[in-house]
Amino acid sequence: MYEVLDDRFRTGRCAGGDERLEQLHGDCRWAEGPVYVPAWRQLIWSDIPNDRMLRWDEQTGAIGVFRSPAGHSNGNTLDREGRLISCEQGSRRVTRTEPDGRITVLADRFEGRRFNSPNDAVVHSDGSIWFSDPTFGITSDYEGHRAEPEIDGCNVYRIDPSTGAVRLAADGFDGPNGLVFSPDERQLYVSDTVAGHIRVFDVHDNGTLGDGKVFAEAAGGDGRFDNIRFDDGGRLWAAAMHGGIHCYDPDGTLIGRIRVPESVSNIAFGGPKNNRLFITATTSLYSLVVSVTGAPRIRRA
Repeated sequence: MYEVLDDRFRTGRCAGGDERLEQLHGDCRWAEGPVYVPAWRQLIWSDIPNDRMLRWDEQTGAIGVFRSPAGHSNGNTLDREGRLISCEQGSRRVTRTEPDGRITVLADRFEGRRFNSPNDAVVHSDGSIWFSDPTFGITSDYEGHRAEPEIDGCNVYRIDPSTGAVRLAADGFDGPNGLVFSPDERQLYVSDTVAGHIRVFDVHDNGTLGDGKVFAEAAGGDGRFDNIRFDDGGRLWAAAMHGGIHCYDPDGTLIGRIRVPESVSNIAFGGPKNNRLFITATTSLYSLVVSVTGAPRIRRA
């Protein structure tokens, strides 16, 4: 299961923990967007073609429907107050679930035009929400609703925490997908599924980005990158679809892999110690308790 490509994968304790994947659920069409909610001790994730969000309870192992219909939701994350932020491909919007269950629309247009299909989101410690907007949800009716794009290009956007205004953060992508801030928030990493690489941008104090550069390329037949996450050692973990989970040293070297029996879509660290790796892959939700710890969760302001 663990494939060591560089001694740093072994010496960094990356190839330790559980010796087998635990399948927690296996009845999805295309599982995506896992996020661990510490207050509930639950894992929320999306089953996009079935237009539902599911939840797994860590204490009981119970599986249930969190929301259906769910706007063909894809990526999910938490804001500083622990509220659920979701990218809805079908509804072409970014939403927040309030404590009482109400849904607040945070963004559904840029300069008067509907987004393509918001895919994944990440929250900065200043409260701003950054999200990717490829066309995956409008190319067919399988993961959304077929439609013509109203915006030229596939971009990354930033929602201002004070005004709610949406600003173009970065463009020039073929298919932007997963995004994550480095642990010190000085860089933003964005996977481009169509281009087959991960780019990194410097984050300026005013919330703008510098010019991006390629951090890693998808290797050979390993296919395309989806979402990405950091551990507390500064290593980047990437869902590489047909290539399992890739682990990159901070210098960009691929140091190891975790092989998964299905095509991997997303990963998320969670659990009480933040050392349980949750994996969505085609029909399933998997879990693996590892010997590394996810980067610290965002702190409340």
